[in-house]
Amino acid sequence: MLAHGISTGGLFMLAGILYERRHTYEISEFGGLASSMPVYAAFFLFVVLASVGLPLLNGFVGEFLVLSGAFQARAVYGILGATGVIWSAGYLLWLYQRVFFGKITHAVNEGLPDLDLRERVALWPAAAVALVMGVAPLLWLNAIDPAVHAALAPFEKLASRLVGP
Repeated sequence: MLAHGISTGGLFMLAGILYERRHTYEISEFGGLASSMPVYAAFFLFVVLASVGLPLLNGFVGEFLVLSGAFQARAVYGILGATGVIWSAGYLLWLYQRVFFGKITHAVNEGLPDLDLRERVALWPAAAVALVMGVAPLLWLNAIDPAVHAALAPFEKLASRLVGP
């Protein structure tokens, strides 16, 4: 949930920056933005890759833990979860391709300013935390471990009674 908050927060910040420049969220209104906004495109790609679960970024740890647990519970849960991961990754990568690559289709997009210093300063913490959470996930997992065990304790007792010794 922490990883999702970081990645989604970063995507919302990036969408808001683009909205402030163009006053639209329509994907068809964009195209080729990487040429006029290269720093923005780099931040957007980094946050998209964190969101889709690229290893060494924050989304990977959560997706791995959720899918591992789902497969342990029932294979069909794991398959359904993995299918959702694939669909969301496909959509985000399709979005990135449509917005940032190809020819600039609308003349107004040619003159869009890249990220200013204030916007870069606002985005760096999200990018840095996404990287740290992916490289050193035990910093967070060890902190939440006692709470997770406390939350699962009643279910473990119930499961042991249902299954037996």
